[in-house]
Amino acid sequence: MTVAALLPALLDPPAGRPALAFPDGALTYPELAARAGAVAREIAGLDRVAVWATPTLPTVVGIVAALLAGVPAVPVNPRSGPRELAHVVADAAPGAVLADPTVDLPAALAEVRRIPVPREPDRPGGPALRNVDSDLPGTAPALVIYTSGTTGPPKGAVLSRAAIATNLDALADAWDWSDADVLAHALPLFHVHGLVLGVLGPLRRGGAVRHLGAFSAPALAATVDAGATLVFGVPTHYHRLADELATDPAAAALVGRARLLVSGSAALTAVDHARLQRLTGLAVRERYGLTETLILTAARADEPVEPGTVGRPLAGVELRLVAEDAGDDLGAVEVRSPGMFSGYLNRTDPPATPDGWFPTGDIGRWTASGALALVGRRATDLIKSGGFKIGAGEIENALLEHPTVREAAVVGVPDDDLGERVIAFVVAAGAADGAALADHVASLLSPHKRPREVRFVDALPRNDMGKVVKARLPR
Repeated sequence: MTVAALLPALLDPPAGRPALAFPDGALTYPELAARAGAVAREIAGLDRVAVWATPTLPTVVGIVAALLAGVPAVPVNPRSGPRELAHVVADAAPGAVLADPTVDLPAALAEVRRIPVPREPDRPGGPALRNVDSDLPGTAPALVIYTSGTTGPPKGAVLSRAAIATNLDALADAWDWSDADVLAHALPLFHVHGLVLGVLGPLRRGGAVRHLGAFSAPALAATVDAGATLVFGVPTHYHRLADELATDPAAAALVGRARLLVSGSAALTAVDHARLQRLTGLAVRERYGLTETLILTAARADEPVEPGTVGRPLAGVELRLVAEDAGDDLGAVEVRSPGMFSGYLNRTDPPATPDGWFPTGDIGRWTASGALALVGRRATDLIKSGGFKIGAGEIENALLEHPTVREAAVVGVPDDDLGERVIAFVVAAGAADGAALADHVASLLSPHKRPREVRFVDALPRNDMGKVVKARLPR
């Protein structure tokens, strides 16, 4: 695996071929090659560089420059709090920070050498690309992406060049992804979803990225009308999109001209699946992965969508469910994959078991079709109540099918009699009644899955990717 093999379209880019379009401007492949090449020459030889990861062109130029120079890049969340940012900077110890020269950086980066990412190249053309080291091994680190830190300080997952390349190629196979595709999204650029899939994915294929800035029905419809073929989003995006398209049939028809709608980072509800298919004629495809593993499963472009599942394992991915008791249909998800991370930065604990299996922390089950259905995180979403094992996710989906429920999160809390009792937190969409909602769940699922208590809240706490952070729910 070499630098050339990771982003081959930048080696000899065809004149005028579009690469990036962001709210702050657009670049063709030759322009991206020239700008990234200029930065690559300046950072060559550094151990690591931080990239101030705003959803802008300078962020992409900085990341691509680091990849071309063979310098691991650390995308930094610009919304990080002072304590978290100080931890990331101290742990990663970047030799420089790449940022738009117009941006004011926080105090935690004040002592780090700043390299402005130029909007214009310092020389025309792309000769700089051919002067960088193009013989790096696939094991060489490409990115250090920090986890969300929900169970402690964020940890830097080291992703190799080969892991990224093989994972993107497996996704290309699943989604028939080619250089003819134009990807539209509005994802942040400091996570795997927005950066690896949403930027490096199209650049590896030789296609284009159009970042919307903000996800909305009018913006997405206009982008698809202008040629976008793929759409990436999180469930929050798609829920709001369904709301907007319900009153805008013209926009719904335009969005329906896309080739694929893909959702990730959290589960898309069956209700929103049905709404979007009715409005656009497209079935949303889900995929599943972690920062440490990249993408593990995906609903393929050439197969029917099975709502409530995240598809089958990608090519090269081994995935198993480890049940606590014989006969359980639920099991802990473990994986072996060429897309696996190399370990956590500055930590010596092995990333996987001696035989290569990585525990994801998720609980799932196989469906009859061979697809994976996730029921939640092992730490927060597997509820043991009255001798039964209950997945919080299926209760949440059942609640969301009720017309008076806008959002729902289910947890287990200690109970002297049951071991744990099921508690539902609900954001109401109307005059909701807790007892009626509990009965609704019992009628769809089983009596033992009935919430013992329904608590109404104004909003559910979420992280930057739209995932509910259950640890922050009022107990």
